[in-house]
This record gives sequence, structure tokens and C-alpha cells, in this order.
Amino acid sequence: MPEVFVSFYGHVRQYHNIQAEIDANIKQVLESGEYVMGPMLKRFEAELAAYCGLKHAIGVNSGTDAIWLALMALGIGPGDECITTPNTFFATAEAIWIAGATVVFVDCDPLTKCIDPEKIEAAITERTKAIVPVHLYGQCADMKAIRKIADRYGLLVVEDNAQAMGAHGDGFRIGELSDAVATSFIIQKNLGTFGDGGAVITNSDQVNRMVRKLRNHGSEKRSYHSMGYNSRLDDLHAGVLSAKLKHLDRWNDERRKWAARYSAGLAAARNLTLPFERPGYRHVYHLYVIETRLPDQRDPLLKYLNDNGIDAKCHYPIAIHQQQGYPWGKPARIAGSIANAERNAACCISLPMYPELTEEEVDYVIAKVLEWDRAQA
Repeated sequence: MPEVFVSFYGHVRQYHNIQAEIDANIKQVLESGEYVMGPMLKRFEAELAAYCGLKHAIGVNSGTDAIWLALMALGIGPGDECITTPNTFFATAEAIWIAGATVVFVDCDPLTKCIDPEKIEAAITERTKAIVPVHLYGQCADMKAIRKIADRYGLLVVEDNAQAMGAHGDGFRIGELSDAVATSFIIQKNLGTFGDGGAVITNSDQVNRMVRKLRNHGSEKRSYHSMGYNSRLDDLHAGVLSAKLKHLDRWNDERRKWAARYSAGLAAARNLTLPFERPGYRHVYHLYVIETRLPDQRDPLLKYLNDNGIDAKCHYPIAIHQQQGYPWGKPARIAGSIANAERNAACCISLPMYPELTEEEVDYVIAKVLEWDRAQA
């Protein structure tokens, strides 16, 4: 066993750092007796909307639910097409399918790994209803370009912001240029609870009303129902998130500090591509993802790091369209070449990244990556 272990996750350290604040909120919820759709949820929803600079935030069961509830609230369903990328967590496409729509995959930008706006227009048909850009790894997609395309063709935009809470682009904030934002609060996110959770954030009064109705069995008034679902964020999770939200910007600053240290330390590596941050953007490094020069180098590097006590992982090693059984009887099509997304899947490695890392841990990771790099022909 290696003498050093650098975990991929830091949420236990994070809890210990602000334990008193979290415990106080949990105690408040428990003593209130209101655990579902109670005052703590309402408080957190108001805090989250204010943080994002949007009118409404609606807590739901997960980030997956947040995407498909937003789509359904916007009237997207069978026969409609939604354009997104295949180099993302499976839930992005899964949510589109749950809504009954067709997934249309286009390629990612080779530098940012977010959806390439230049590939979107050629994928649009008379059935296209929405664009679902993913703010991958903590960096915003090019929302200005996406919004222009959406306006030109009369399309809706739903942002998958599961990985970039607190990020912004050059002159825009997440949610400012879309119809709705979906986010995830699963434990490892920049803003994560002790389990699962999500939210839809929007300036649209109609989306707000519909998501609130859909998440609660189609009910706006007790005992009066239409078709809906059970997708509520409970008050215990809301209490955890409320305690954490006030620390988010500081934590993101810490992530950026560690990312800068990684990038400086790995700059001389001959066999790696390091993360790219668009000028004027604020990347919040949910993940710090490097790519090997060749696909057949990825697994050996990953094994070398794991063997040396570094809990590195891959996000995501199998693109959605390459998963066994794709598309599982669901409507889907690929628009043009998606070579960049496939390369990303074949070459990516995620190094440990969280605010509670130490200089010693980051420097150890750098040393081991460089050790491997020097050994390559």
C-alpha cells in the first residue's frame, strides 16, 4: 500500500470545517417538525435565486430531475429535438429522453470541452426545440453565441449547470441568457448536500409555476392534483445547502488556487494537455481534467497515479453514444463528426480537486504525474 493517499473527495473535511453551521441548520429543521416543503426549503430557494441573480429557484430531488422538469415546464416532449454533447454525465441525455424528446449530439469545443456553437447550427431541423449546453468541469459554455443561435431559430435554452455553480462568462452570468438553469447538489459538487438534490433556477414566472407544480404531484393547492411527480428537495438538505452557500465563492477561489498550482507545476509535461480557461471567464474547477497526448497513455497514467495513492478518476471515459446498447430504443441522432468528444473520453483524467486540499497533496500529485511523464518515450 502507498504511504500517501490523496482522496478524490473532500466533503468530510468540508463538513468538519463548518460543522457548527451545518449542525445548527439541521437542528433547526428537526426541531421545527417541518421536513418537507417547509420554511428551510423556502429560505434556501430565496438565497439561491439571489446568489444566481435570477427571480426563482425551485428545489428538486436531483440534477437529473432538474433538467427534465425544466424541459417539461417549457413544453418539450415527444417529437421535439434537443441538441447537446455526448461528453457529459449520462444524466444530460437521460433527462431529455425522460421528457420524451430526441437527443441530438454535436461535438464539443476542443479546448473548453463544452458544446461547440459552430456545430449547433448545422444540427438544427424543423423539429429542434431546445439547446442544452453543459458547463463542463466548471467552465461556462459560450452562452453569447448559443443565445444568438437560439434567437435566430426561435429555440429554447436549458443550461445544465451541475458542475459550474459560481462560474461566469465574459460579461454574462449563468442563467442570464437562457430560459432555465438546472443544477445538481449531489455531495461532490462545488455546492453539495449530504446525498442528492437539485434545483431549477429561472427568470420565467411560467417555468417557476410549472416546475413547482410538477415536482409536487401536479399540485398547487393541497388535495388538488393534476399529473405530476414526486421530486422535492427536503428541508434537511436545504439546511445543509443554506449553510454552505455563503462559503461557495471562497471555496471556488480555493479551487482556482489549486488549479493554478497544478497548471504551473505541470506546464513542462510533454505528454499532457492541461485545462483551458477562456479569457474573461471564471472557471470554478469542479474538476481539474488533463488529457494524455495519446489515448493508449490514459489508462497507464491512471493506474500509475492510483498505485501511488492518488485517487484520480476519469470524467467521462465512455461517451454517451459509445455506451453499450446505445440508444436503448430511445430517439437519438449524431449530427456530424464528434471526434473532439470522443478524444476527450479516450484521454481524460481528473486529478483530485477540492478546496480542502493541501499544498503537500497538490505537490505530491504534480510530482507523480511528472514522474510518469518523464518515463514516456
